[in-house]
Amino acid sequence: MRTALSDVALAAVDARLLPTDRLLASAYPGDDGSRQPVHTVYVPADRFTPELPVEWGRAALAAAAEAGGLEALAVAVGLDEGIAAAVAPRVREKLEREPIEDLRVDFEDGYGVRDDAVEDADAVRAAKRVAAAVGARFAPPFIGIRFKSLEAATRVRGIRTLDLFVTALVEQGGLPDGLALTLPKVSTVAQVEAMADVAAGLERALGLPDGRLRFEVQVETPQLVLGGSGTSPVAELPFAAPGRISGLHYGTYDYSASLGIAGPYQSLEHPAADLAKGIMQLAVAGTGIRLSDGSTNRLPVGDGALEAWRLHARLVRRSLERGFFQGWDLHPHQLPTRYLATYAFYREGYPEASARLRDYRALVATGAVLDEPATIRALAGFVLRGVRCGAITPAEVVADTRIGEAGLVALAHPRRATT
Repeated sequence: MRTALSDVALAAVDARLLPTDRLLASAYPGDDGSRQPVHTVYVPADRFTPELPVEWGRAALAAAAEAGGLEALAVAVGLDEGIAAAVAPRVREKLEREPIEDLRVDFEDGYGVRDDAVEDADAVRAAKRVAAAVGARFAPPFIGIRFKSLEAATRVRGIRTLDLFVTALVEQGGLPDGLALTLPKVSTVAQVEAMADVAAGLERALGLPDGRLRFEVQVETPQLVLGGSGTSPVAELPFAAPGRISGLHYGTYDYSASLGIAGPYQSLEHPAADLAKGIMQLAVAGTGIRLSDGSTNRLPVGDGALEAWRLHARLVRRSLERGFFQGWDLHPHQLPTRYLATYAFYREGYPEASARLRDYRALVATGAVLDEPATIRALAGFVLRGVRCGAITPAEVVADTRIGEAGLVALAHPRRATT
């Protein structure tokens, strides 16, 4: 067959686009296919014990029992009766086996300002307790600390706490596989660059592999969403600290307060929150950096428990529908609705998702939907998340689609599967 363009012309196009190819490969590798927790629980550093996850699970089950049981609670917060019956046993098993997926020992707002000697001791004690929890198999899959920010007033204190914690963990036998570090109140790209330098310095000093220490950035200041130049600093973060940032976490109340939003209207669903989170999504799309929504401070306790549970369940579902697959929980009584709402989300969507995956693999088209590879990636990612949190069993997926977990990973993250 005859073509009009010469090999020289094609080589010139290749040469011109080589920088673009390198950028896409390095800065936009896509998600790595590993597990993402459905939530992060924050507890003040001085209240953390190795047994805390077990205690939270028991407290969550007791609260649900007082409300009539998990199935009754599910119906009360708005779930369909059939879905409630399906998810309640799974949520009970989850609360008994793995009540917390991700835990952050908090040295920031939840801990406050203490004498340096007190915080020093608490930082080392926290590391020892984390190591003990890991050794006793009480620890969640992901665990770490939130230290104080790199603002001038707390910079030295925050870095010292981080240093003490990481050093003590190394001395206790090594870092947990799911170690997570959270940098709060970030306002500028320079603070993230400085944090990357701190992480690299700790790695060198402690003999850790390059890149072992990654961290989450809390997006809770307007300066990080929209900078003085009219651009969005948050979009610069993946390039400012390549490979170091594991996630962006939205900070509900700091961000809302910074905008002057009155207390009663500070919420995950305020239009200002949606704008910030939409920009966060755009900023890290394709980078492999994950997103987490924030928290609600309406706790399911006392006479207002049912109303707070309904609010929490609705906000969890809202976040999931908008592509935020992780959020914050602040109290053990929030765990029942975290998992009821999350499991309902995946159980409701599973029949259609599994059928479309089965048809795609079988190269047949049924119904009124003709799926493209991009949609299949999203469907496989949806089912994979459901499996990893416990809403869907691997056996179900194999029976319904003939696809195992490795196959779901390959469909959801094909670029990773081929590298």
